[in-house]
Amino acid sequence: MDKLRHITSILPEYILLIAVIVFWISTKTILNPFAIGLVLIITFQIIYKNKIIGIVIPSILILISLYMLLALLSEFNEFPTFSYEAKKLLFVGLSIFVGTILIALLMVYNTVKFSKK
Repeated sequence: MDKLRHITSILPEYILLIAVIVFWISTKTILNPFAIGLVLIITFQIIYKNKIIGIVIPSILILISLYMLLALLSEFNEFPTFSYEAKKLLFVGLSIFVGTILIALLMVYNTVKFSKK
């Protein structure tokens, strides 16, 4: 049971790290300062479990994801019909941004829960 609890406590950070690495690869830019900074910050969080970073990073991710959800809905409203492209935009966008919000909330929960001990 403790092993499962340990895995769920570090899982959000690893998922975010993988997402940043995929973003970095998709930009095809080796010296991407945004990606390098995120990889360093998330790696620091995985190693040291800093309480402040454990709350600040997911809070920023939640705010950015909420903003992107509004942009997604705005773009979706520009489609005249509920076509294949509109469905694809809506379902892929919602899954990405809602998934990011859920992972960020799990990271905040883990930070608050484990900082009390």
